[in-house]
Amino acid sequence: MAPAADDEATGIHCRLDALLIERGMTLTRLSELVGVSVVNLSVLKNDRARAIRYSTLAAVCAALDCEVGDLLVRAD
Repeated sequence: MAPAADDEATGIHCRLDALLIERGMTLTRLSELVGVSVVNLSVLKNDRARAIRYSTLAAVCAALDCEVGDLLVRAD
């Protein structure tokens, strides 16, 4: 799979989809837990986000019981 345009510009890949699968959680449930819309989480999940608030990042990591480095990685 080719990297998204934002991957090429930033070199950052969001592993939200993989983490949700590993934890058996839906995007809808994550949305309920963190108080961020499904649409905004979908943008993040699909590597189309240009920015993420620290508060959102912290909430997502807390809900998924992961570290920032588990969620955001350098794209190869």
